[in-house]
Amino acid sequence: MGGTNKIEILFHALWRRRISSSSSLVDLRSVPNHKNNITLSRFHLLGINQATHFLHSLAAPDKFPNGFNQSAVDVHNIIKHHRGSSPEEIERILDKCGIQLTEELVFEVVNRNRSDWKPAYILSRLIVKHSVYISSSLVYNEILDVLGKMRRFEEFHQVFDEMSKRDGFVDEKAYEVLLNRYAAAHKIDEAVGVFERRREFGIEDDLVAFHGLLMWLCRYKHVEFAETLFCSRRREFGCDIKTMNIILNGWCVLGNVHEAKRIWKDIIASKCRPDVVSYGTMINALTKKGKLGKAMELYRAMWETGRNPDVKICNNVMDALCFKKRIPEALEVFKEMNEKGPSPNVVTYNSLLKHLCKIRRTEKVWELVEEMEHKGGSCSPNDVTFGYLLKYSQRSKDVDAVLERMAKNKCEMTSDLYNLMFRLYVQWDNEEKVREIWVEMERSGLGPDQRTYTIRIHGLHTKGKIGEALSYFQEMMSKGMVPEPRTEMLLNQNKTKPRVEDKMLRSNLTSEESESD
Repeated sequence: MGGTNKIEILFHALWRRRISSSSSLVDLRSVPNHKNNITLSRFHLLGINQATHFLHSLAAPDKFPNGFNQSAVDVHNIIKHHRGSSPEEIERILDKCGIQLTEELVFEVVNRNRSDWKPAYILSRLIVKHSVYISSSLVYNEILDVLGKMRRFEEFHQVFDEMSKRDGFVDEKAYEVLLNRYAAAHKIDEAVGVFERRREFGIEDDLVAFHGLLMWLCRYKHVEFAETLFCSRRREFGCDIKTMNIILNGWCVLGNVHEAKRIWKDIIASKCRPDVVSYGTMINALTKKGKLGKAMELYRAMWETGRNPDVKICNNVMDALCFKKRIPEALEVFKEMNEKGPSPNVVTYNSLLKHLCKIRRTEKVWELVEEMEHKGGSCSPNDVTFGYLLKYSQRSKDVDAVLERMAKNKCEMTSDLYNLMFRLYVQWDNEEKVREIWVEMERSGLGPDQRTYTIRIHGLHTKGKIGEALSYFQEMMSKGMVPEPRTEMLLNQNKTKPRVEDKMLRSNLTSEESESD
């Protein structure tokens, strides 16, 4: 039997090994190449050629893809499969698996699925119980970020109180996490309170910190409050162009061009002078409102007055031109960038690719991808690039081509890419691939997240499988994920009347289970 055939057989044998419980994790500890067995699951979607190529690296068992740690996957899966267990029970299972918590391991587990707050909270408890050595605030900041993102503020405050006991851990990064999560949850008083307590934490409440507070308030649409706060503290912190730009950007993010123009006039009338950021902010606001003519006037004025636009502004202008289907003009801006600067980057190319994919200019799309690969560096294709290529795939063969290109560019899968593929196969009614990707996401620790469940629920509902959709909805809720309003509305209409075929399916499943018993 040839070497390639042996490798293919080994691959299929390894792939058939399913991990469905913590006990199987324990069993796999005794298998010599346990880590490599699991690693293979991440490459299953690449197809047999890429997977067999990867198998040649099995001789070096400690070499994993960047950012991959099998112990982190194990810990995440153990906690996920024992959600109702106490930290003490989780601790016993980890001991049984021979897993010892370290700072790096905790960090990786928390980052594997940021839509799941439970692992983050349990690990914060185990850190304290086992006195795990933590060298900096990094791990605590990640835990706080996940808890805040999932609106688990009771646990959030517990972790912060524990963190505050460690000398120097409440630093600038922690301050940023606190502001971000309070502002995102519209807890304005708490956000301002964090700023007021900076000296208590041993960090200075200077202008930079004030900028941070205003920025997070504006980002989450509390612009009027931020502007009022700025005016009330004007004597203390003065008035500079950066502060004005933050307020200007806040109104632009809200889409309120009228208020943005008012701030623009205030900037012109004050001692501050608009800088590149000011122009970029106004151009962005105008393009989003469809006022491309005015935006192009400002763009040309920048060149004429010597305030040469940066790559971000050029990218924004190109994106707006493409959106208006003025692709030749966008390509002209692209040509100017190559000739006189600023140099294009991956975002520049992605702006073009997004719209070229949309209008099915396939030949031009792959020409640009090859150009990105040739230039490399800041132009190298990234996960966003491949996201656009996946989004506009029309058949399974197209998906395979994109995955092969990802492998060539050493671009790893992300939860966004998994969800894009998942959505495609749901739309194409390819149940086998749908289940396959679901398993892949579980094994890699990159999901399923709230988006995956939403896609699955709506897909099942469209097919009339109301009972199954409700089952996934309940599972989603049990994991602490917040459903979208449209999902709740969809299922509330059907909660009391699952379809006949779903009842029959449950009846058949019950009968089969009874027979097997």
